[in-house]
Amino acid sequence: MGAHHDKRFPGESDDYRTARDKLLSAERSLRSNIGEIARLRQALPPGGPLKEDYLFTDASGTEAAAPIRLSELFEEGKDSLFLYSFMFAESPCPSCTALLDSLNGAAPHIHDRLNFAVVAKAPAAKLSDWAASRNWSNLRLLSANGNSYNADYFGETADGGQIPAINIFHKTESGIHHSYNSELLYSASEAGQDPRHADMIWPLWNVFDLTPEGRGQDWYPGFTYE
Repeated sequence: MGAHHDKRFPGESDDYRTARDKLLSAERSLRSNIGEIARLRQALPPGGPLKEDYLFTDASGTEAAAPIRLSELFEEGKDSLFLYSFMFAESPCPSCTALLDSLNGAAPHIHDRLNFAVVAKAPAAKLSDWAASRNWSNLRLLSANGNSYNADYFGETADGGQIPAINIFHKTESGIHHSYNSELLYSASEAGQDPRHADMIWPLWNVFDLTPEGRGQDWYPGFTYE
C-alpha cells in the first residue's frame, strides 16, 4: 500500500512505489496550485476598457468574408470572449497550427460556455484557405488585416512580428473590459524552457510531459510528419 492510496500495479517494486508516492505528493500540490491560480485569475479586477471596437473580417466557413466588430462577438448570455492571436501574417506558424488543430476539436465545447475566436494578421482569404487545408471546421477565424488589435494587445511587436498571445475580454454594465493576457510570454523564462504561456490550453506538451522522454529540448511541431 502506498502513502496516498491502496493501488499497486503489476510487477512494481517498492522503490518504484516510493518514488511514485513522492511524485504524487508533488502532483497533489500542483493540482491545488492550479486551482489557486485559477481563483486569482478569476478575482482580477476589471482591466482597462476596450481601446476601440475593432473591425475584423470574418474568415470562417465558406461564405463571403464579412466585417464584424469585436463587440459583435459577444453572444447573448456569454460575457467572456477568448481571443487567440495566431502567428500568421505572410506564412502560418507550425506551433500555432498544432495548437489550433487541438482547439478545433474542443471549440464546440468551449463555445457552449463562452465566446471564442482566433485572430490573425493574414488577409481573410489567405486565412480561410489555410483553415480549409487543416480541416478547421469549428474555429471562428478573424482577420485583423487593417486594424491595430494585435499591436494594441501585444499580439504583435513594434516591427510587425507576430506573437501568440491569449487575451480575454469581459462584458460588463460599464462596457467591455480587458480581463487577462498570457503575460508569461513576456516574462523571463527559466533556463532551458520556452515561455509555456499557452501550456494550459495545449494538450500536446502535457501529453509529452507524462512520458519518460518528456517534451525534450529540440522537438517542435511541424505541419506534417513522415
